[in-house]
Parts: sequence; structure tokens; C-alpha cells
Amino acid sequence: MAKEKKLVEAITSMNEDFAQWYTDVVIKAELIDYSSVRGCMVIKPAGYALWENIQKELDARFKETGVENVYMPMFIPESLLQKEKDHVEGFAPEVAWVTHGGMEELPERLCVRPTSETLFCDFYAKEVESYRDLPKLYNQWCSVVRWEKTTRPFLRSREFLWQEGHTAHATAEEAEERTKQMLNVYADFCEEVLAIPVIRGQKTDKEKFAGAESTYTIEAMMHDGKALQSGTSHNFGDGFARAFGIQYSDKNNQLQYVHQTSWGMSTRIIGAIIMTHGDDSGLVLPPRIAPTQVMIIPIQQRKEGVLEKAEEIRRTLAAAGIRVKTDDSDKSPGWKFSEQEMRGIPIRVEIGPKDIEAGHAVLVRRDTREKVTVPFAHLAEETAKLLEAMQKDMLERAREHRDAHIYTAETYEEFKETIDNKPGFVKMMWCGDEACENKIKEDTTATSRCMPFAQEHIGDVCPVCGRPAKAMVIWGKAY
Repeated sequence: MAKEKKLVEAITSMNEDFAQWYTDVVIKAELIDYSSVRGCMVIKPAGYALWENIQKELDARFKETGVENVYMPMFIPESLLQKEKDHVEGFAPEVAWVTHGGMEELPERLCVRPTSETLFCDFYAKEVESYRDLPKLYNQWCSVVRWEKTTRPFLRSREFLWQEGHTAHATAEEAEERTKQMLNVYADFCEEVLAIPVIRGQKTDKEKFAGAESTYTIEAMMHDGKALQSGTSHNFGDGFARAFGIQYSDKNNQLQYVHQTSWGMSTRIIGAIIMTHGDDSGLVLPPRIAPTQVMIIPIQQRKEGVLEKAEEIRRTLAAAGIRVKTDDSDKSPGWKFSEQEMRGIPIRVEIGPKDIEAGHAVLVRRDTREKVTVPFAHLAEETAKLLEAMQKDMLERAREHRDAHIYTAETYEEFKETIDNKPGFVKMMWCGDEACENKIKEDTTATSRCMPFAQEHIGDVCPVCGRPAKAMVIWGKAY
């Protein structure tokens, strides 16, 4: 029993120290391990299986919109990077450089990609000639490197996995439509698959992507009230096209510049899953993204017929399309229960000699720990229903938690009081001046998360400076 107890006790309570709780969970659930390269992580099978499911779901959604996958080199010549000044300045502090090939110094430094706009632009300059070549709807799955000073597993690391979409269009209208379309793909994915409610909106000029005309974002609230930027989509207009000479002949045989977009989501979203749904026992995974949806745990498995019945149940559930495993290890049932809970597996099925005699199994939900007894004949059907109910309930609980921690401020004093003492988001009007945005960050460390598409009228003036307000902004402290 001591060992079984230790498994859960090793996880710090989230109310005691949320940051330590998070670190304990990612380590104890064996999602990652630390590597010998500072700031980089080893993604272990349990963590990578989550990323594989995310990749599979997103990739299918991208392709439904006409996107094709490609792959670009991981190195960018310095001269190519310098072609877009704003973009370079935005990433300069985070760039890693390759200066030698073997023992020889390179004639030109190579940047290890922090993102691939310049590579795609260089490619499009050769690929696009006529309006018939457009649109180009490409995406790549890859890793990128950003030399972060402070790192945390999944949330911020020097190398991380992501996808980056890069599209080229004939008109500004098409580019804007694609930018918002992909943001909605991300938002729907987060809510439908990850059970994470998000706020859709536009970044301020201060917070937008370097080189973009506009950046759209989905912002999620973690359990501790902090914001996590969960996916972004950028409209580049024709700025990159002019810098890289990406032109096409229109239907009147006139040369025009293309309009471009870029959009991305990374392994940071795994951190969002953990911090939105986890509890003091570990992970709580939404069924649709969980690599293993059901764990069968035989009770008194050495007794005749128990393991055979567990295998029969496993085959039945698998045939119904449920991702299921059996834990037939020689660990005690109590240890197995703790381990299943810590790993966040949505449902466990308990089956022992008494259950077999009674003709039923016991199903336990990870999120509520509710137990239900189900006859063997209805096990597949009832398990599927339970998984769907859990998925729906997790989204609703996360939405209720978020909405209960969104506040409104009509004065700057009210804003400061709220942001400092109540974890969560604060809605407040803003004049559009970056000076006010900077003052808020200096006074409170809070940043503008987005100008929501669903605008609300809270007042006529900016509470910071008293000038006419231009937009309602969601403010918060962020990861």
C-alpha cells in the first residue's frame, strides 16, 4: 500500500503550487523527460501519442479545406532571412545559428528555422507565375527552434513540434477569408476534440506576428486563471510578396503581388489540455484525444476465467471502434487504479470473479469517478455513450470555469484591483494607443489577449487615458 500511496502523493496539489503541480504531472504521467540539451525535452510515448492524435485530427481538417502537406529545409540562409526586416527583428533574439559545417566555417551563417515564412516565400517566388497557379495551400509538420531563456515542458522549449500553414492568394479578400477560416478550424478543433473553450479575436498591433498585417488568435483560460495562446492565424497582405518578388500575371496579363497567410498550432496545446482538465490525481484526458480511451483492470486476475473475460471485453470494445487496453500486469488493483487515474485514461472497466458471476462489469469515469454497472451484453454501447457524455461534460465544465473567471472593469483602478486579486480575464475598453497597452503591462504584468470578434460595449472611453475607446479587449496574465 505504501507504494500505491506514493504514486499520487508525488503530485503536488494544484492549489498549493500550480507550477509544480504541472511539472509533477508531465513527469509522473511519463509525457516527457528532460534531455541533456538544456531547454529541450524528450517526448515519451504517452506524450507523443497525444501529439499523433492531434496531428491526425488537424491534418484531416486542413485537407478538407484543400490544404496539401509539403516539407521545407530546416536551415535558412542569413541573406534570405534579412529580406523581410520586420520579421527578422521580431525573431532576432530567439534565432539559433549554424556557423560551421564539419570543421570549416560556412561562407554564410544558416539560421535554424524559428518559422518558415522566408523559405515559403523563396519557394513561391519560383512556383507562382500565373493566376492559374493560385491559390497555393500548403502546410508542413516539423520542428522549429527558438532560443528561449526560460523553458517549461510543452509550454516553452527551445525546440518544439508544430504545424505551419503557408498560403498564397490572388486577392486580399481571399487571403483574409483563409486567415479567418483557419482560425475557426483551430477553434472548432479545440472545443470539439480537446474540450477546451476558446475566445476568438484579433491581436493588437503590439501583439501581432512580426511582419503581419493582422493576427487572429484563440485564447484559452487555464485552471489557474492564466491565458494560453492556443493557435494563431496571420494575414500578411502583400508585404512578404513585395520583399521577395512574388508576382503573378492576372487575367489581363498584368503583374500583381500575391497575398499571403500563415497559421500554426504547436505541442504547447498539450500543455493546455493538462492545465484545463487535470486534477490533483494527474491527467484528465478528453475521450476524443485520449490515446487509450478505456483501460480494463482485472480483479483477482489469477482466478480462473478472469483474464479470459477481460480479453473478451477488450475485443468487443475494440470492434466497436474504442481505443482499449488491458492492464494484466502483476501490480495490485489499487496501484492500477492510481496509475490509470494519473495517466488520465477516460474510463476504466473493473472485472472480477463476482462481476463475471453477475454478468456485468463496473465502469468508472476518470473525470467524476462516477461508477456504473453495465451488463456484458450492453458494454460496447454503454461505454460509447459514457465517452460521449464525458467529452460533452468536460467542455461544459471548462466553459463554466472560464466564464466564472471573466470580469468587467469600467475604471482603471477597478481593472488593477481585479487583475491583481482575481485570477482570470478582465474585459475593458481601450483607445487603441500602444502607450496605454504598455502602461497596463508595466503596472500589472497583464497583456492584451485579444480584441474578441464578439465585441461588447462597456463604456465610451479608455479607462487608462480617458480618450474615446475603439475596442473592448480581453486582458490577462499569460503563459
